[in-house]
Amino acid sequence: MTENDLKNLRLHTNNSFSWKIFKRFLKSLAKIIPGYPLRIRLLRAAGYRIGKDVYIGEDLIIIDELEEIGYLYIGNRVSIAERVTLVISSRPNFSPNSKYFPTSHGPIIIEDDAWLGTGVIVMPNIKIGKGAVIGAHSLVTKDVSPFTIMMGIPAKPYKTIDFPTN
Repeated sequence: MTENDLKNLRLHTNNSFSWKIFKRFLKSLAKIIPGYPLRIRLLRAAGYRIGKDVYIGEDLIIIDELEEIGYLYIGNRVSIAERVTLVISSRPNFSPNSKYFPTSHGPIIIEDDAWLGTGVIVMPNIKIGKGAVIGAHSLVTKDVSPFTIMMGIPAKPYKTIDFPTN
């Protein structure tokens, strides 16, 4: 992920207790509500940037800090299948071993026309390029080039898509 990508995200925080409760409520409701258009509206209200003509399947899990806003960007015409997990923040919480384990934290950018298959997990600080496809149950630990199919644990390039550009 480039420095320019981060500048365009407009990352900020809201530490108020009421915002955190509101965001938690919206995320929980969006996870189970039938109908993707309503799911997308709830996620936008929770501070995630989501483009036009996006499909988000049921049971999307977004792991982040409740005070953060703008750390998830989903472009236009993106398709996210059921049970996808987007990890923006991962830390050992109150474990006594926390000083030995690194905290992983950073935004996720999913560019236009990307497709995330069922059960995909995307780790922090990842950019998924335009038109990329991530196969079901893959673990994305590195940036994905545009028009590339990635599969596996960890996800590795399978092939490049010859996508017409108009």
